[in-house]
Amino acid sequence: MPIEIVTIPCLNDNYAFLAHDPASGDTALVDVPEAAPILAALGERGWTLSHVFLTHHHADHVQGLKEVLSQHRANVVGAAADAHRLPKLDIAVAEGDTVHVGKEVGHVMDVSGHTVGHVAYHFPDSAAVFTADSLMALGCGRLFEGTAPQMWASLGKLAALPDETLVYSGHEYTRANGAFALTIEPDNPDLISRVRDIAAARSRGEPTVPSSLALEKATNPFLRATVPAVQANVGLSGADPVEVFAEIRARKDRF
Repeated sequence: MPIEIVTIPCLNDNYAFLAHDPASGDTALVDVPEAAPILAALGERGWTLSHVFLTHHHADHVQGLKEVLSQHRANVVGAAADAHRLPKLDIAVAEGDTVHVGKEVGHVMDVSGHTVGHVAYHFPDSAAVFTADSLMALGCGRLFEGTAPQMWASLGKLAALPDETLVYSGHEYTRANGAFALTIEPDNPDLISRVRDIAAARSRGEPTVPSSLALEKATNPFLRATVPAVQANVGLSGADPVEVFAEIRARKDRF
């Protein structure tokens, strides 16, 4: 039985996620932007946290941890490479390590770029990957600490996962990301359709996260630096994909 995943809106545009194994009762929390909505979601379901999986050190992903731990004695998991600036870790992990929610195994992926030491957690049996601010819905995180080659390599790891994988990213930035994506691929029919669907979902107050990896690969400009039409549209036909990615990222930073 796959883990049950609950998307929790936090702050203005963040998401946290609960991953619950019905058989064992284990429940993991991915990132802690804000305690109150997370504690409410746990209380409504009668769940008790067993683990907290942190993706990176930015305050809007960790600042609710102390309050959550005051009510749930969970083991805190995060990147060994980031341990010096994360809250105190019970379990430090690195690329290739595994975590568990009940019997389900999650694989730790180093997805540095937005920050150095950013990790993602991939649960193949449930076709889910928690990416926070690495691969995002129709976007990727700003390169605050890492380089374009680092982020392109990280996105490549994520893009290599099965197409049916659902991408649980950390923010509701999708509408704005879609507006930018149309400046890169204005004639992409999959993108045009997705932007229309995003507008409808947001008008109903629905989150646009998670999204399927197949959809990201068809519409997310940051995954499409090898596509000839994308290269042509940014004036870099035949260029190294890292150079194309860096140009797209620079354009988004100015958008």
